[in-house]
Amino acid sequence: MAKAVSKRINLALQGGGAHGAFTWGVLCRLLQDEDIEIAAISGTSAGALNAAALKSGWVADGRAGALKNLEWLWGQVGAITDPNFSHWVASLAPTAGIWAKALEYSPTYAAFDMTTRMLSPYAYGPALSNPLERIVSQFAYDAVCAKTGPELHICATNVRSGKIRVFTGEEIMPDVILASACLPSLFQAVEFTDPATGQTEAFWDGGYTGNPALFPLFRKDLPADVLIVNINPLYREALPTDVQSIQNRVNEISFNSSLLRELRAIEFVRRLIGDGAIKPGTMKDVLVHMIADDGLMNELNVATKTIPTAIVLARLKEAGEAAADAFLRTHKDDLNARSTVNLTDMFS
Repeated sequence: MAKAVSKRINLALQGGGAHGAFTWGVLCRLLQDEDIEIAAISGTSAGALNAAALKSGWVADGRAGALKNLEWLWGQVGAITDPNFSHWVASLAPTAGIWAKALEYSPTYAAFDMTTRMLSPYAYGPALSNPLERIVSQFAYDAVCAKTGPELHICATNVRSGKIRVFTGEEIMPDVILASACLPSLFQAVEFTDPATGQTEAFWDGGYTGNPALFPLFRKDLPADVLIVNINPLYREALPTDVQSIQNRVNEISFNSSLLRELRAIEFVRRLIGDGAIKPGTMKDVLVHMIADDGLMNELNVATKTIPTAIVLARLKEAGEAAADAFLRTHKDDLNARSTVNLTDMFS
């Protein structure tokens, strides 16, 4: 029997708070398929954490190390990582939609939401630190920054210039990952000396300028395929009418806008190539793929994104595994051959 042909791809991992557990599930399924080779990863916010965990685990012990490190990461966030126990607990809990509404209207979340709307994070001084700091500080940065394993790109937003900043290689440190996940309504800007400028710069969440950034994956030595794991729904059927759902949708639109701009640029270049307007090889013909579950994400809300709960994390992981499995069953043969996202239809 002929050996299966390796499918070499790039991953683009969106941010979205605790909903990044969906990406955890997707990565678990991809890592279990030895035909899939991950060449490079671009990650923002929760996508940056997933990417760093995968990379450092991969360098330590290949696929098994990456799976173990992702499980450790989400166990630190609050997931129940025993598969039998998490499945049992999730099966007894309400649906994701009911759970999301219960959390959204809980007195604790209402007080938290009101506080973040009325007070600047600078009002608290050093009292309010990012809870991710204790997790991020434990990553093995010699592995995260290693030249072996998947190439890693982390996106943050420069507060003063409003420009995207993509960190890679030895530039990546704990502050970079914290900056990529720094929501300005919750945390003070992350300030550190940028290796590129030698100046102290302030950074916010990378989702404002690249969620995730695709352009680092366009180099000629990288594969043409970019697989986007999308956790901010592109489309919501229900019109948001209350304050929280309006703000949540504003954030989703904002965090999707940079991705849509890059996808539109890819579609434009593909039309130029198809029409013969530019010579083959002048610009890269990017093959775009996407794994998402907009149905589930439409049931969830800003509360489940902000406050990780074991039940929701378990369901997100299961949904991610299922979505990745469905993608591979349907489109594995399309990898390295053709796009599976019709960008023309997306923008028509």
